[in-house]
Amino acid sequence: MRQLTGVPASDGIAIGPVFVYSVEVPPVERRQVPDPALELQRFDDAVTAVTERLIQIEQETKGGYSAEDFEILEVQRMLLTDDEYGGVIRTRIETERVNAEAAVEDVTRNLAQEFSEVEDDYFSQRAADIRDIGGRLLRTLANVADIDMAHLDRPVIVYAHDLTPSDTISFDPAKILGLCTETGSATSHTAILARSLGVPAVVGVGAAEITDGEEIVIDGGEGLVLVAPTQQMRGQYEVRMQQYSLERDALIGEAHEPAVTTDGRALEVVANVGSVVEAERAVELGAEGIGLLRTEFLFLERRQLPSESEQYEIYRRVADLYGDKPVIVRTLDVGGDKQLPSVKLPHEQNPFLGHRAIRLCLERTELFQTQLRALLRAGFERNILIMLPFVSTVPELKRALEQVEAARETLRANSEPYNPETKVGIMIEIPSAAVMADKLAPYVDFFSIGTNDLCQYTLAADRTNEQVAHIASPFDPAILRLIHMTIEAGHAHGKWVGMCGEMAGNQLALPLLLGLKLDEFSMAPAAVPAAKHRLRTLSQSDCVSVAGQCLDCEDAEAVRAILEGVQRDLPEDS
Repeated sequence: MRQLTGVPASDGIAIGPVFVYSVEVPPVERRQVPDPALELQRFDDAVTAVTERLIQIEQETKGGYSAEDFEILEVQRMLLTDDEYGGVIRTRIETERVNAEAAVEDVTRNLAQEFSEVEDDYFSQRAADIRDIGGRLLRTLANVADIDMAHLDRPVIVYAHDLTPSDTISFDPAKILGLCTETGSATSHTAILARSLGVPAVVGVGAAEITDGEEIVIDGGEGLVLVAPTQQMRGQYEVRMQQYSLERDALIGEAHEPAVTTDGRALEVVANVGSVVEAERAVELGAEGIGLLRTEFLFLERRQLPSESEQYEIYRRVADLYGDKPVIVRTLDVGGDKQLPSVKLPHEQNPFLGHRAIRLCLERTELFQTQLRALLRAGFERNILIMLPFVSTVPELKRALEQVEAARETLRANSEPYNPETKVGIMIEIPSAAVMADKLAPYVDFFSIGTNDLCQYTLAADRTNEQVAHIASPFDPAILRLIHMTIEAGHAHGKWVGMCGEMAGNQLALPLLLGLKLDEFSMAPAAVPAAKHRLRTLSQSDCVSVAGQCLDCEDAEAVRAILEGVQRDLPEDS
């Protein structure tokens, strides 16, 4: 037996055969070609084959993932015909009379290098996308088949050096017991995907010799991987796995009970979702509403913007799942790491700090008006709330609210039924918004704190960059003070405050957030049952003193130590 230690990425235990996922790109033989037209035809045939394969992957796995996950496939399909990629490959074949493989390799390497040299995570990811699609083209030209992960004959634990979104989107979720990678952090794509699917994962275990089919155990809570476990060790983990499963079933069994603290405070536990399918799953897992409906999924896989009627139908369908419970819909949030084919954005050196989200909507007002009208109409006799992302200043908020009023006026003029009382709130994800929360509060109905971006913008640390991800901790006292400031400002003006960042579903953070008097906790659907159970074991009055201690800490480690002590002191049956 060998033991590997990595980063705990998704809780749970898995035991099973390993599937070593290793995508090999064939070596390229460079040669001159006598007839470029024939070589162009080979390249065009490869483009067609890869496009068909991407569509096939989407069709085979669509039921298991949210629509937002499929953005990567659309990006790759666009690259194949993009002037800067597919077009350059064709030009090189024609003018330099080289074989298609050489042209693909050269253009892929050069363009990926250009993107990777930009010190920005979005462009680094685009570099990975380019290398990925280049590899697909080279394998197709060499008649090397893709690894078929959609038709596995048995459940497996996937082991890989790393997993990109385009890798994992081809997996059959029903056959994935767990995920393990040599690289990655707790906020990497693999970790987020594992938590979304509800499977255990350990990342960052380093290079290891693991044979395809070999049995392994992964403990996602402790960050441990056991290769070829002994019978005794396997038996111990089987017992733990059964216990974990029983506990999970018990949590789901009580998930529809309200989250009321031991001293009587009723809390809202809701879900972050990115599709109708996810919204349906959240209902099953006890979510008391939607705290964040990402609307980007409506704009994916299409070159034309969705119409008002299309948007209306989707918003209506989601709201009808929840009856009179709240459904908070975030208006279009693109730019940064989210690029959509129907919304052409100019190149920016740093799109994360650029023309994105509400800034883009305030410029492209027809796009914004279409969405606002659809939301106001869908809110008629339903409990839909509108949430504006990436608001940084009071003047910006005022301009956005003017757009909401303009949409209302259009509907009034057209005598269309809508909800004139639809509540409007903002995400607090930029430090300036937290600092100015007392000035923003009078203009809105609620705040929702987006801790993912708030952490990286406050601490100047990209949470997806392994070298600095540890700095972007939601437990850093600077983040806690901004959260506290936001909650106090909201409450001072009679407004409720929620949280839709990953911190809201973090078991360790719940006593702290309760002590800070957060009103609403919004999280991944899979986290809802455990969060509701934990909140029922806590007393807000006790947690207030815990929060005070945390606010007085100097660093994130000290905060964690306090919260781990609270966790240890909980009763055994909690």
